[in-house]
Amino acid sequence: MAASVSTDRRSPPDAVQSVSELTSRVKEQLETRFADVWVSGEVSNLTRASSGHVYLSLKDEAAVLRGVIWRGVMQTLAIEPADGLGVVCHGRLEVYPPRGTYQLTIDRLHAVGTGALEAQLRRLHAALDAEGVFAAARKRPLPVFPRRIALVTSPSGAAIADFLQTLASRWRSSEVIVIPARVQGAGAAEELAAAVATAGRLQPAIDVIALVRGGGSLEDLWSFNEEVLVRAVAASPVPVVSGVGHEIDVTLCDLAADVRALTPTDAAVRVVPDAGQVSAGVAGLGLRLQAGLGRRIENSRERLTTIARSRILTNPGLLIGDRRDAADRQAVRLRRLAGLAVTRGGERVAAAAARLEAGSPLQLLARGWTVTRRDGDAAALKSVAGIAGGATIVTQFADGRVWSRVERTERMTSDAIGR
Repeated sequence: MAASVSTDRRSPPDAVQSVSELTSRVKEQLETRFADVWVSGEVSNLTRASSGHVYLSLKDEAAVLRGVIWRGVMQTLAIEPADGLGVVCHGRLEVYPPRGTYQLTIDRLHAVGTGALEAQLRRLHAALDAEGVFAAARKRPLPVFPRRIALVTSPSGAAIADFLQTLASRWRSSEVIVIPARVQGAGAAEELAAAVATAGRLQPAIDVIALVRGGGSLEDLWSFNEEVLVRAVAASPVPVVSGVGHEIDVTLCDLAADVRALTPTDAAVRVVPDAGQVSAGVAGLGLRLQAGLGRRIENSRERLTTIARSRILTNPGLLIGDRRDAADRQAVRLRRLAGLAVTRGGERVAAAAARLEAGSPLQLLARGWTVTRRDGDAAALKSVAGIAGGATIVTQFADGRVWSRVERTERMTSDAIGR
């Protein structure tokens, strides 16, 4: 049996849609039905465009959904997305006709629970702690009476009001320079870091920086856990007080700051003294000064009274007489000492003269010694060497001289002289 071939070909219907028309219908249906959706997933393939827009994918075990966050929306997000972060997003589906694709346009984004954020926080804390960013040794004391204070915070939040009200109630002598910055959302950490750096460069120089924000969830406070801001706080050339969140909230900025305040209100308390306490202290010092001066006056009065009753003032003649008697005794003593000195000097002179007399050549001559020299020479002869026969010599005695002529000379050895 031969096979049959059907030659029936169906013709296209009269109403054929173009690709653009079909895509337009899909766009209308899709964007109408999915204009308000919440979706959870893991962020992947995150890309930041030079325009400021962020492109990403949301994925789970079975599917991938492309998404976009426009630049204006990024600044309003509670946290900044990152690859691998589990999130819950709100937005609407939009179709991109040129490519025939659809994507989720995100306007809100939250982390799924806090586990991922806390793990990221622990990793950053460990890395910065190993560098010594949180070391107690690098903490600086706050000035007691700050003249200029830089306040870094959002100008529209409740924290700025709490800080300024507390500051005004405690101390009105400080100038406050507010440096506005966003305290939440993508890019807020960079703004805050730039504000802290600006505060450190102000002229005239400021004395302290207060970095404050009201309470919130871990996501709300996340900007104060980002590395760029933590390093800016640690590198600040002036002391930083961090008052972020409530008492139970602790951020990495709190650990890097020189002083951690529990709240923005507590930050104001730590930055300036209490004027009432200062006034009371000054008053107390005034009382102590007054009491001390009173004691010194009383002691001086007693000393003057004692001096007025002393002999020198009651009977000056006695003092003059005592001084005259002492001078007379000293004069007698000096005369006695002078006489002793003269006597001892005469004795020493006589002894020296006796020694000189004993060693005089005349005394030697008187004892039988003689001195011989050549006729016409003044020097005494000490040897026969050089005296020839026929020479004339002069011998000096104690009572006169004798001139002699030498007939002969003879030299003797030391042995012969001894014999």
